[in-house]
This record gives sequence, C-alpha cells and structure tokens, in this order.
Amino acid sequence: MTFGLGMIGCGGIGNVHAQTARRAGIKIMGAWDILSDRAALLIEQHGAKGSQAVPSIDALLAMKGIDAVVVAVPNDRHCECACAALKAGKHVLLEKPMALSTEQCDQILSAASASAGQLQIGFVCRGTPAALTVKQWIDAGRFGEIYHIKASLYRRRGIPGLGGWFTTKKHSGGGPLIDLGVHVIDLALHLAGHPKAQRVSGATWSKFGHPISEYRYTSMWAGPPKVDGIFDVEDGAMALIRCAGGLTIEVNVTWAANIPEGSTKDGISIWGSRAGTNFDIFGKEVSIATEEHGMLVDIKPQFEATNPMEQAWDQQYRHFQEMVVQRKTPFATGAQGRSLQAVIDAVYESSNLNREVEIG
Repeated sequence: MTFGLGMIGCGGIGNVHAQTARRAGIKIMGAWDILSDRAALLIEQHGAKGSQAVPSIDALLAMKGIDAVVVAVPNDRHCECACAALKAGKHVLLEKPMALSTEQCDQILSAASASAGQLQIGFVCRGTPAALTVKQWIDAGRFGEIYHIKASLYRRRGIPGLGGWFTTKKHSGGGPLIDLGVHVIDLALHLAGHPKAQRVSGATWSKFGHPISEYRYTSMWAGPPKVDGIFDVEDGAMALIRCAGGLTIEVNVTWAANIPEGSTKDGISIWGSRAGTNFDIFGKEVSIATEEHGMLVDIKPQFEATNPMEQAWDQQYRHFQEMVVQRKTPFATGAQGRSLQAVIDAVYESSNLNREVEIG
C-alpha cells in the first residue's frame, strides 16, 4: 500500500513523519519548508528516487506523483496549508492541534467536504500499545460505565523553544494546553467513545520564564531560549470537563512546575464501575483493577510494547495508508479535531472569565 507523499514542514516533527513514512514503505516525493536547507536535508535523508525539495507549497501541490501530504508546520499555518492541500485534491495528515480556533477548523472542514481527498488529524497517542489494549477492554464492556477520567502530562522545566514560536500566542495559540493537552484530552474522549463535551471549568497560569534570561530548565527542545523573544502563553493548565451522560474529565498539564521528578504520574486514569486503571500512555504494561469470582484482582494484559513511541507512529501511518489507498474512514477525523478545539477554546475562555462555560 504505497503512494507518493509530500512534506509541508521539515523541522523536528516533520522528520519523525518522514522516518515513519519510510518504515511504512511510502514514497516521499517532495518537501517544502520555510527554511529551504531543511527541506533539502529531509529529501537527502528520506526522499524516494526522483524526489525534490521545492521553493513553495504551490509547487509541491503541483508535483506529479504526490497523492497525499503531511502538514507539520507551526500551528498558525495549519489552516492555510491544510486548506490549500485539500483544495488541490490531496489527502492530508494534519498535525495536532487541528488549528488555532474552531473558526479555522470550520474552514478546514469546508475545504475537506469539497475535496477529493480525505483528512486525518495527528492524534498519535491513540495508537500506543497501552492505549490500544485499554480501548479493547473498554469496547468489550469490561470497564462497565466509565464515569471519570484523569488525564495528565507534567514537565518540571520543559518549556519548548522559550521565546520562539511555541511561546508566542499568535503562532502557537497557547502553551501546554494546546501542545500537550490536546493529546491527553483527545485520548480520554477517544477511550470513552467520544461523548459530547458540554461544559468546562478551567484555569491557566504563567509563572516561569519571566524574564526569559532567568529561566532554569531540565530540558529544552525546539531550540535554546531566545532572551529577546516572546513568552505570552501559559506554562500550566487544568480543567474539569463535563460530558453528556455524566462523564467528567480532569486535565492537568504543565510545561514548568515545582514538582519533584517522578512524584506525580503522567498518564491516563480511568474510573469504571467494573474496572479501572492508571497507565503511562507510552508505557510497556497496564494494570487493570477489577473483580473476578468475588475477588479483587489486578490484571496485567499481555501485549507487545518493544518501542511504544515508534509503534504509535507506525499505527498512525497504517491508518493513514488505509485512508489514502482503500478510502477508509480516517482514524482521527476532522470533526473530532474540531470538537477537541472547541474544548481547548472553552478552557481558555473559562480561565479568562474565572467561571464555568458552555462548550461550543
């Protein structure tokens, strides 16, 4: 199941896409990046025979042999690039978040509805071995009624590229809520069967990196701090989301916090009437608390998890191939991406208003 792929954006995440596409046997035929040397390097390392780096997105979309594209540019370019690709009739794998707002999501959905191509959103966490195993248990009814989910990702000092586009709201749309929160909120909704999120009470804060020159960090990806850059987004967020049917979802995400390493678990906690679990999204095992034969037991389902991160990316590309070649329904749809963006927008609104708000 191979086809020709074009890369729009050739930075760190674009290269992860390229590596995964190669493992899947997909031919990377063209690449564009605002920094032309990055596109050239990606083609040199991952391009198929006859592939080339091109000077513009229009040139990429006009190339023969490109059936689909990956959009892996900064968040503020998602809408523009996805719409252009869909209007050109290409299938699109669009990195998360879908866009900066529900209004932009609607523009993308409109372009998708008029396109010969289909749209898949890059919610890669759905495909980890742990998440797939828990989903199988849930779909088999073994968790019973799921009434609460806690979704958390913590970093002690991990603000990405402080002072760059990640921390500039007009480019990123926000901080860890729109960066990390989209992953865990989407996974929580996906595991629960996509109930409609109705109301949210949220809070965001920015306590570190002011001034940027005084920020002390344990990790710094997306480039070193830019002391003369911009940091106008949050570095932590929390929310309580109320869904139709009574499910509640508690969200906690940080880029920076004074939390001792390892003291607070990342991952997803699921509270069900028949079973429950807390699992590391990229972990290699899952323990499920349940009852059997009148006894309280912890069950550890067996599954292959040799490299959960790589396996999750491979799973995403299996679905992408099926969408492009077999015209199957996207694994993560644009409608789901839009619904998630409505939740993110509502958390920011709730934080600004200091009260619970309706979603949508």
